[in-house]
Amino acid sequence: MRSILILLGLLLTIAFASASFPYQCGQQSCQYGQVCRIDNGVCGCIPVNDCHEVSLSSKVIGSWVDGSRGNKRYTQYDITITNNLNTNIKQIYISTDYTLRLRDSSNNSIWNVNLLPNGILTLPSYQPSINAHASFTFGFILEGTQPAHLNVLSVSF
Repeated sequence: MRSILILLGLLLTIAFASASFPYQCGQQSCQYGQVCRIDNGVCGCIPVNDCHEVSLSSKVIGSWVDGSRGNKRYTQYDITITNNLNTNIKQIYISTDYTLRLRDSSNNSIWNVNLLPNGILTLPSYQPSINAHASFTFGFILEGTQPAHLNVLSVSF
């Protein structure tokens, strides 16, 4: 069973590497506005609004103008992933778009999360899961004041 879950995780990573819709969810293809929900290895596409297992919330930590960068405004955000389940979340993939305009391309502008080359966010290796009814917070600094559009693509438990 463990090897099947590892294989499923690798397949999902490859599927999300293209980050285009539709994307694979086991034998199905999820469309824009759907979440790939994986419960004990069984995949299914559900509407985003029906995904109550996990929630994302954002909080503005601060905003400032940096004179050394041409008087550009930057805003720091904390994003909290909350597990609303009675079981651990084993993996989560979060989509981003053009609104994730990091202050710079270094790891100094985003922390506590892996940013894949295609813009997908995943849990870092030191946080392999989110316990039942627990939360996990990551953060980033964006150029401007517009918050990033983040959506759960896939959740595995």
